Amino acid sequence: MMQRLVAWKNAPGRKPLLLYGARQTGKTYLLNEFARQEFPDDYVRFDLERDSRARQVFEHELDSTVLLRRLSQVAGRPIDPEHTLLILDEAQASNRALASLKYFQEELPQLHVIAAGSLLGVAVNQQGFTMPVGKVQTMTLHPMNFDEFLEAVGEDAYLDEIRDSYTQSSPFYAHDDMLLRFWQYLVIGGMPEAVAFFAENQSFDKVRALQMDILDLYAADMAKYATPIETARIRDTWNSVPSQLAKENHKFQYKLVHSGGRASVYSPSIAWLVAAGLVERCMRVSSGQLPLAMHEDASSFKIYMADTGLLVACSGLDSSMVLDAERRRRIDLGDIVENYVAQALSANGVPLRYWTSNGTAEVDFVIQPHDAVAGVPVEVKSSDNTRSRSLASYRSKYAPDDAIRLSTKNFGTDNGVRSVPLYAAFCVEV
Repeated sequence: MMQRLVAWKNAPGRKPLLLYGARQTGKTYLLNEFARQEFPDDYVRFDLERDSRARQVFEHELDSTVLLRRLSQVAGRPIDPEHTLLILDEAQASNRALASLKYFQEELPQLHVIAAGSLLGVAVNQQGFTMPVGKVQTMTLHPMNFDEFLEAVGEDAYLDEIRDSYTQSSPFYAHDDMLLRFWQYLVIGGMPEAVAFFAENQSFDKVRALQMDILDLYAADMAKYATPIETARIRDTWNSVPSQLAKENHKFQYKLVHSGGRASVYSPSIAWLVAAGLVERCMRVSSGQLPLAMHEDASSFKIYMADTGLLVACSGLDSSMVLDAERRRRIDLGDIVENYVAQALSANGVPLRYWTSNGTAEVDFVIQPHDAVAGVPVEVKSSDNTRSRSLASYRSKYAPDDAIRLSTKNFGTDNGVRSVPLYAAFCVEV
């Protein structure tokens, strides 16, 4: 993300940037580091949720020159549109501040300005706000992926060889060691605070407490940025995600949210959770023919949590059940592992889609690489038992030029299906 921010800074025709991401994914930390590295003596950051004076600046006219003059007064230092980085953090607290991005782009295109916030997606999707289409650029900060986790624990030296094994379908020599790290990551997830604690202490003792604190913050946001009725429905929907994934058919069912639940009642709750970055929606496609977007069924979808570690915490699953090989064999971790793959694909910008055929076959994910002749199936297995009629059915029907099976097996090829270890899901891109 730092590399992407530097590229944004130096791009010709640069536009104001909207930085999305769920709470506690590290947006403020990232922007502060970016400012210190790229604008060491010339950046100004306002927290619009806490700083009422800065927020009030936007409540009047939105002339860019006037805004900069008044923001300079609040900051107690000049903001030079040619050299200063302006950061509007927690920008969801002011619709007017978000609207001002359009005028900054039109009237002061030389200004480097970034708006960020944990509920930014909710703010720009709510009624009464018009997104400045064509006037802004967007980025999303996801929880840390497994490759970033390896960097955090000091094992990034393995990454190039994992990527080479993925490209060549050749066995990776440290396969067993990486599987151990994978099971650790499944428990810890990618929230930076949890990863940082584990990287420093190599202990799981406090990780669950940190995750529960984050979940409490999410619950507080639901109450803060929604009406009481909406809050109750959002929380019910959010709390149903583990049970939605635990059932054999992972398709989202409204009746699991509340007895007699209907789409008309709970669809807005799902939209809120997606906009807040707390869940990812995986759409069903009825065909593997390209383009996949033309075959999406809006009424059938799966919901995954944005961070697998938080899913494990929500599920109440003791970490030893995941980390101990003997205990792990006694439970079904298929839903947790599938959520992990969804998280990895989403972080790589891969649209989440799955395929079913008349209820008789299902492929966990279908992706659309640039040079594909059909959607590439991606099957997920939580063990080394990789037999699957569904994948064979899909390949027979659409004859894709590639097929991927993620499991605990090492890299290789089996009857035209590429075997990819679960820890290498970060390599799957389009």
